Amino acid sequence: MIRAILHLIGDQPLAVELDALPSAADTTLVCRNVRTVDGKRPVFIDASESTFIFPYTQIRFVEVPLEADRAAGEAASAAEAEPEDLEIDEDFLRRIREA
Repeated sequence: MIRAILHLIGDQPLAVELDALPSAADTTLVCRNVRTVDGKRPVFIDASESTFIFPYTQIRFVEVPLEADRAAGEAASAAEAEPEDLEIDEDFLRRIREA
C-alpha cells in the first residue's frame, strides 16, 4: 500500500492509499482509505472502507512522499530478487569434495 496526497481541482487535498503508482496509460486513479489530510472522513464519503475511483480530469496532481516511492521500488526489486538460499544435498557436497 502506497500512501499519497491527492490534490483535486478546486478542493482540499486528500490523503489516500494506492495499490500501485499510477502509470501514463491510466485514465483513473483507484484508491482506498480516503480521508482529509488531518485524518478525518470527508463529508462526501458515506463508507470510508470503500474503493474510490477518481478520473484524472478532476485531479491536479498526486503527491507521493519519498518514503512511499522508495518503498514501492524496494518491494518491486525484492519481488524480482533471486529466491532465498536453497538447501544443498549433503550427498552432493560429499561428491564435490571427493572430486
